[in-house]
Amino acid sequence: MANTYTQINIHCVFAVKGRENLLDRAIRDRVHQYISGIIRELDSYPLAVGGWLDHVHVFLELNPNISISQMMQKVKANSTKMINNEKLVLGKFEWQSGYGAFSHSKSQRDDVIKYIMNQELHHSKVKFKDEYLEMLHKFNVDFDEKYLFEF
Repeated sequence: MANTYTQINIHCVFAVKGRENLLDRAIRDRVHQYISGIIRELDSYPLAVGGWLDHVHVFLELNPNISISQMMQKVKANSTKMINNEKLVLGKFEWQSGYGAFSHSKSQRDDVIKYIMNQELHHSKVKFKDEYLEMLHKFNVDFDEKYLFEF
């Protein structure tokens, strides 16, 4: 739409089904690059894509013509298809259902990008469950523990 100007920074987190440690160093960069490409194809801008063995963080500037849920559905479905088609893991790869999504201001961008790009170091000290629960609490997100990722 003409004369529409936005700046929507969204940080999404999603996990491998069963929290299996499938995103090892050999494939992690390939998966993250592919996810970045999906985001670009949806006319949004990937600010950072990173993660650890069992989960991914995506920080993007979201195009207002697509919802967060549509973006995550496309990212997860298309990356699953690529991982399985290229046989990057043994057996069938799947993401867990759901995701976390958190908004950030432009002034927070650099900190969020650094946080995402330093996931390996971060997870040498902090478990994913603790990280995710901290985000939910920090953003005052109401949640039901029975619907959280498998921990």
